[in-house]
Amino acid sequence: MDKLIKILIISPDAKIREVLQFCLEGWGYETILWDSHNENIAPIKKISPGVIVIDVHSASFSDLNICSLLKDDFLTAGIPVITLINKRHLRSQLLNLKHGVDDYLIKPPDPLDLRIRIEMAVRRFQFSFHANPLTGLPGGRVIEEALKEKMRVGADFSMAYIDVDNFKFFNDAYGYLRGDGVIMNTAYILYNTIKKFGNKDDFIGHIGGDDFVFITSPDKHELICQNFIFVFDTLTSFHYTPEDRKRGFIIARDRARKMKEIPLMSVSIAVVNVNKDAGITNTIQINEKITEIKKYIKNMPGSKYMADRRNIKKDGSIGFRIYKSDNNLDFYRPLGQLLCEREIVTKDQLEEALMVHWKRGIALGEVLKELGFVKEEQLAEALSAQEAMRISHDKGKFSPSFYFIHT
Repeated sequence: MDKLIKILIISPDAKIREVLQFCLEGWGYETILWDSHNENIAPIKKISPGVIVIDVHSASFSDLNICSLLKDDFLTAGIPVITLINKRHLRSQLLNLKHGVDDYLIKPPDPLDLRIRIEMAVRRFQFSFHANPLTGLPGGRVIEEALKEKMRVGADFSMAYIDVDNFKFFNDAYGYLRGDGVIMNTAYILYNTIKKFGNKDDFIGHIGGDDFVFITSPDKHELICQNFIFVFDTLTSFHYTPEDRKRGFIIARDRARKMKEIPLMSVSIAVVNVNKDAGITNTIQINEKITEIKKYIKNMPGSKYMADRRNIKKDGSIGFRIYKSDNNLDFYRPLGQLLCEREIVTKDQLEEALMVHWKRGIALGEVLKELGFVKEEQLAEALSAQEAMRISHDKGKFSPSFYFIHT
């Protein structure tokens, strides 16, 4: 363990407290022993334990009021709570787990089992604490740790930073709920692109807002970027109204508060390749290089990615490779759009289904059927029409490995 984890053990059973203290402190934990508790959680806040272990059957509040109080308080809501339950009372006590219990063990607990449960609880908490609440993807701390691990093992890798252009203007014009849909759709596209074209151990992170990252091997980043851009450009325009989509821009105030034509959303991807010849020794240098590339491409219109190829020229400058998307898929209609145009589903029904689709990764058609919004034959007909569009499309434009997501 990197640092000492405090374990608060609440039990009137002196033998349980003694055994658990002996074992857990031997494994490097700091234990705090209480023989009882009350509804005042201020002392728990002061201690700030990493995990709380409560003897449920022997505790004075059989309805686990203390757990509810902990979960209802902002400062203690994330602390994992593990209960110790008598086997003969398990069935009745299960009804109380809804009050905020994260895990349980049958008494008397095996200290090794408890240690495993504690480690798992701490790991879950750390991940959830640093994960983005909207997409569930790892956040800043985990991203930095992933980068440091790559550098520690000395592996060649590519770090890509994705920024959604003009997202703020969309969010202001359409509202934060529609903006959340864009973010979740972007995360879903990125996940599927990495899954299809990346490596099994590739990393995806969500820094926050409209900023994402992924880490892959240098031989994969081009294919990932190109296909991600292609799908993003194909699907994202459908977050706009038909009128805005046809116009290709929205009217909004810029930072100077002047009315301006704002293009539809696009993406800018900055890629840094790290290898033994790159001269990069820490994460700060990676961030500096990403900032340099972002600054260079941010004002370019449309979706694009730029990667430093680490080709040192005679004048000492570094050669870059840039790719811009110019796909125009006017023929394409996502499944949800087709169903709306045919008045099979309403916009509200589609938005409800899409949120489930993006969160759970289940095919949109299956979600629509599960929610009772479409029938099997209606779905089959729409999918057939969508496939016919794809087949009839002239494939002269860039599409090396393009995959259609039926959304």
